Amino acid sequence: MRLLCGAALALLLASAAGCAGGQDTADAAAPAAGVIRLGTLVPLTGRSSPSGDAMVSAARMAVDEANARGGVLGRRVELVVGDDACDAGTAVAAAHAMVAQDVTVSVGGYCSSATVPTLKIFRAAGVPMVLAQSNSTDLLTPKYDSVFLVCGTVTAEADFAADWMKRLGARRLAVVHDGTSFTVTLAESAVAAARRSGTLGVAGEWQIRQGAPGYARTAQSLVASGADVVYYTGYYAEARQLVVDLRDRGYRGIVVVGDGATDGPLLDGLSGPQIADLYGTALLVPELMPELASWSERYRAAVGSAPGPSTVEAYDAVTIALDAIRRAGTVDREAVRKAIAATDLTALSGPVSFNPDGTRTTPRFLLLHATGTGFRLIPQPAQG
Repeated sequence: MRLLCGAALALLLASAAGCAGGQDTADAAAPAAGVIRLGTLVPLTGRSSPSGDAMVSAARMAVDEANARGGVLGRRVELVVGDDACDAGTAVAAAHAMVAQDVTVSVGGYCSSATVPTLKIFRAAGVPMVLAQSNSTDLLTPKYDSVFLVCGTVTAEADFAADWMKRLGARRLAVVHDGTSFTVTLAESAVAAARRSGTLGVAGEWQIRQGAPGYARTAQSLVASGADVVYYTGYYAEARQLVVDLRDRGYRGIVVVGDGATDGPLLDGLSGPQIADLYGTALLVPELMPELASWSERYRAAVGSAPGPSTVEAYDAVTIALDAIRRAGTVDREAVRKAIAATDLTALSGPVSFNPDGTRTTPRFLLLHATGTGFRLIPQPAQG
């Protein structure tokens, strides 16, 4: 598949061999002449590894398709993959290693808590970041002009969630997070959105611990709060356990989970009564979107499985980066950064352009409703 020879071929084959177990182990030496490297830093170990694996598959698909069209600027594109394990310390070490491999753009990012501490590393190296999934407002705090979010921020998601909670008839909201960057900022944004609404009261905020065997005490406290809607802003493993504990303690109200929980096997092992009135605010889910049917078929042919959540954004992050490199006409990182800032294209996820702070101008979210066989998409009400 790779039409290179000699040392260049050896380097790329060595990188590809490292992917067999799910994580690339590309040579840290300078890239072969003519190669453009993109780096993707995602969780390949830990509880979020299924999402990271899917993101790598989608990013690699975008790279392979670009190479099949002749590459970019006459050069082939290579994807360098690193594992951040959704852990800050692991992410920092992996980011340093990725910078050493001379990537032009970073196109990864899943857990914001792992992405935030890498910002200054990529910034110091002059590497612009197109973040596929990470969307905590903490990413904006440094005010770097080299960080661009493919997804809408937690503020936009919280507004979307609060609006839907009111439409579902909720009157009193309890918010639960796990203490990490993304989950805390989404929780705080949800509370602020509820208070702005004037009709959705706030029972309070609760924190649970990632990886705990159960959340019985928290569930009992939530029941006692009188909340008729619980919004959990963390990830799917803890979300599933919290749903079980809430239902076991007699909670029969609405449960809404954030996009970190709808991205994964949230419903595995849950019974019909447990998933009653269970909803999720989500990013894009290809299987529920007919307009992505053609791309989904290509993904299935390339990867061997259906595309799940996170895949569209990972594919688009590569698309945005390569489009910027083409328009810049160079791999000079500063020129590419300026080109990303000026992005104006239609990607799988819709129109893409960025505000001066790096946020996307037209973010999109979905509301999903759990059923006995998965999720169904709740149509967005007509505007006006």
